[in-house]
Amino acid sequence: MLDSNLLGLLLVAGIVGGIKLMSSPKTAVEGNLLGAVCMAGAIILTLVSNQIVSIPILWVGMMIGSVFGYMLAVKVAMIQMPQMVALLNGLGGGSSAIVSWLVLLTGVGTIGVFERFTAAVGLAVGAVTLSGSLIATAKLSGKMKSKPTVLKNHSVYNFFTLLLTVLLVILITAGVEQTVALSVLAMLLTLFFGVLFTIRVGGADMPVTISLLNSLSGLAGAISGFAINNPLLVAVGSVVGASGLILTQIMCKAMNRSLMNVLTGKTALQAQKAGGSTAKKEVSGLKKSTTGGVAGKDSTTKNLATILAEAKKVIVVPGYGMALGQAQAKVKQVVDRLEEQGKEVKFAIHPVAGRMPGHMNVLLAEVNVEYEKLYELQAINPEFKETDLVIVIGANDVVNPAANTAEGTPIYGMPILQVDEAKHVIIMNMDTKPGYAGVDNPLYKSPKATLLLGDANESLTRILQLL
Repeated sequence: MLDSNLLGLLLVAGIVGGIKLMSSPKTAVEGNLLGAVCMAGAIILTLVSNQIVSIPILWVGMMIGSVFGYMLAVKVAMIQMPQMVALLNGLGGGSSAIVSWLVLLTGVGTIGVFERFTAAVGLAVGAVTLSGSLIATAKLSGKMKSKPTVLKNHSVYNFFTLLLTVLLVILITAGVEQTVALSVLAMLLTLFFGVLFTIRVGGADMPVTISLLNSLSGLAGAISGFAINNPLLVAVGSVVGASGLILTQIMCKAMNRSLMNVLTGKTALQAQKAGGSTAKKEVSGLKKSTTGGVAGKDSTTKNLATILAEAKKVIVVPGYGMALGQAQAKVKQVVDRLEEQGKEVKFAIHPVAGRMPGHMNVLLAEVNVEYEKLYELQAINPEFKETDLVIVIGANDVVNPAANTAEGTPIYGMPILQVDEAKHVIIMNMDTKPGYAGVDNPLYKSPKATLLLGDANESLTRILQLL
């Protein structure tokens, strides 16, 4: 019979393998299934190795959780997936906080220094993850305004909250008599800190925040694993924490932001300064075109039908507007029609085009867009110069040429999709207001651009009719 530690190692390897498979849409379903099976195995192994299989309340709890999880998975639409991920991150952190807290409550006077220390830190990290994720969920779901909330002396509150938390961890580790009371205070403080650091993160920086919270949920699990001497929990938590941290770094690089600036709200303040009074206004200098949309000053010389007919190479750029309008099915219809006419069609995917990493990939996979047609920023950018037509659907900041020229703005230096280098660009947005970064998009005034303003589904239907 396999040793429990060896079996646990095999399960961890299976989870890592599942994550690897999920890196490609072709094998994502298999990877997700492998990860779920290995996690189920890890739960059973924990019950058996700790000889707690016969406790009925555990099975009742798992059954209730499984039914609740299944109902959520069936009910939640793809557009709601970012807030779903944020919520699950929070639940993971909350679970770790509870485990660590129970160690402190039940182990007063009996556990060692290392267990007290890891339990205190696990409690703190888990509580921060829980409250921070709940705020992120509320912002992403529209229950709270996505704009940053900056309090007076916000940084001072953050500093003293962290300082008091560190002090409480030291006291708990030292084993003072008031451990229970101190652990409650530590939990309340860190819950408060989670709210403090998340409320001043703007909607544009949510992809980074979600990735960071994902990392923290894994870290909290790993630390609580040390507190209860569970190597399996330590290993799984470490995998989640490391992968989340790597993803956070990738997101920061893709947005040209430092993690510290995101968490301190500096990028949001830059956006407000850059946008100024124009942040809520539409771009001026545009006029109506014969196509029924709004176009650049010189684009009336060609109508949409001619542009579409003459284009041989087409690149589609999806953005959050496509997700918001649930227009991916119409996008697939347009692409199919273009290909029927002998045109080459590719998709350009920016790492932060949606509200979470991979958001666009998931939405397009939902309507069976072939993975081979999806190209990342670095791979597709050299092709724009040779492209006849780019169709932008609900994207703004990720195609804004101001990122190359507008110094002092939050998007300056951010890698963007160089759609302005194509021969013509059709832009489908609800309006011409600046994106999350609050920076006007000069592409709207370009003679290469034709704007179709309004609902993405209606604009795509118009394209279908012309095709």
